Amino acid sequence: MKMIKSITIALAIVAGVSSVAQATCFGTGSFRTCSDSNGNTYNIQKFGNSTNMQGYNAETGSSWSQNSQTYGNSTYTTGRAADGNSWNMNQRRIGNTTFYSGTDSDGNYFSGSCGAYGCN
Repeated sequence: MKMIKSITIALAIVAGVSSVAQATCFGTGSFRTCSDSNGNTYNIQKFGNSTNMQGYNAETGSSWSQNSQTYGNSTYTTGRAADGNSWNMNQRRIGNTTFYSGTDSDGNYFSGSCGAYGCN
């Protein structure tokens, strides 16, 4: 369930979906095909420390993609949003807190952290 929740949240962020829908996935740990109740579909491929996602936004008819590389407690993600613009995010876990920063598909910088009591 944790993997599906993470994927759903990533889908909402990347694809610009206004509401989060529960995803149903089929496949193995290294290749999954998922769809949600809004008609969005996406594929997830894992190769070692790399995770690639490619998806389709049913509402807009556009596609999106993201590629994550994990090294130790750090994850580097780049992607192409449904609007065609690129974005990136760096995450680093220290103890029970994950710190993140990046640039969204409009070129705006963001940063914050998430811990046991939520995100800020």
